[in-house]
Amino acid sequence: MSATSCEDQTWAVRAACADTEPDALFVRGAAQRSVRTRCFGCEVRMECLADALNSQTSFGVWGGLTERERRALLRKYPSVSDWTQWLADEDDALVSELRARRAPRILAMVREG
Repeated sequence: MSATSCEDQTWAVRAACADTEPDALFVRGAAQRSVRTRCFGCEVRMECLADALNSQTSFGVWGGLTERERRALLRKYPSVSDWTQWLADEDDALVSELRARRAPRILAMVREG
């Protein structure tokens, strides 16, 4: 992926949360569960998740994952330098779980293998 497309965030205007006040999206603890439910029907969820992983965004819900879940992915796959490409190309159980239209079991899967 080119640097230009990596910096291209036009996907954000199509996000399910685009019209939501940012403060409503950057919550902590149990409130993250309700915030992230809107992500699972979002047409640009994987772009959002890749952007957060590529930039190592440390706060808020992005692409349906909490910061704890994203940290777990970053720790498990330290060699991934382009999450957009990785999420598009990989075809394993973890990526299938990430693509599901429901809350993923990321923490359990990362601990398992």
